[in-house]
Amino acid sequence: MEPALASCAVRCLPGATGIANLRRLSGGASQETWAFEALMPAGPLPLILRRMPNVPPRANVPGPETEARVIVRAAAAGVPAPEIHHVLEPVDGLGRGYIMGFVAGETIARKILRDAAFDRVRPRLARRCGEVLALIHAIDLDEVRPLRATTVGESLATSYEAYQAQGMARPVFELAFRWLKDNAPADATPRLIHGDFRHGNLIISPDDLAAVIDWEGVRIGDPMEDLGWICVNSWRFGNLDNPVGGFGAREEMFAGYEAAGGPAVDPARVHFWETFGTLRWGMICAGMAREFQAGDRSVERATIGRRASETEIDLLRLLLPRG
Repeated sequence: MEPALASCAVRCLPGATGIANLRRLSGGASQETWAFEALMPAGPLPLILRRMPNVPPRANVPGPETEARVIVRAAAAGVPAPEIHHVLEPVDGLGRGYIMGFVAGETIARKILRDAAFDRVRPRLARRCGEVLALIHAIDLDEVRPLRATTVGESLATSYEAYQAQGMARPVFELAFRWLKDNAPADATPRLIHGDFRHGNLIISPDDLAAVIDWEGVRIGDPMEDLGWICVNSWRFGNLDNPVGGFGAREEMFAGYEAAGGPAVDPARVHFWETFGTLRWGMICAGMAREFQAGDRSVERATIGRRASETEIDLLRLLLPRG
């Protein structure tokens, strides 16, 4: 891989003479992430390779080429995002993917929520998330098509089919599906949504939200889905009283969203998508548990799989609140 990447860097980066310090990073369930430096006349240039090697395209998931195209457009719209330097081509011999600039900051929630280095930025993050989501949702759809579009009904039907296909027997999930069906809102004006805006996909510096990454869930849908997803309890990492990522209040995010030009927030609609997101994550966790039981004895499968029961508690709190 290293010779191929070095050759690619020389071809696509004017002045590059090679690469150094190639290493694979942890994180990324479906795509590989590699860090390296391009050797440039002005000194080493830190870069990131995100690639999907030798795997067929997944249904309803945009490929890395689409990700890169949307990131370029998002950055032009003011969204903090990495610079795209090159989209891989067959001649590169590296599979599908793209090379982007390295952005300094942190993605690990435990550090963002607890380390003193982030004390100054933490109180501003909920509002900042709202501002950034408003910028994403304002992007002209004609500038990013073709992209998959989803409706409320399609999202519910697809999720329930997946639930049945896994052979699950979870009464709380059944209750959640029933509630979601009975309380499904009418379809909203479709907008570009990130689809996975949460810890792990946000690079946070001590001063700001430095970049939004991992755009593989990007699609056209209800903008309130993004606002509900970041409020899912699993992304609070124990900070239950701060619904937005464990660092802020919904009202702060809503205020930032509307001030930055986002459509008027419907809290009931956000609650619907928070409930849907909690169920969606619970299904993912339960699926991980089944994979572990079927023989994939990875620590990741086991630790994520056991969290399915946590999402059941979260769903009951959302559907049957006390007080």
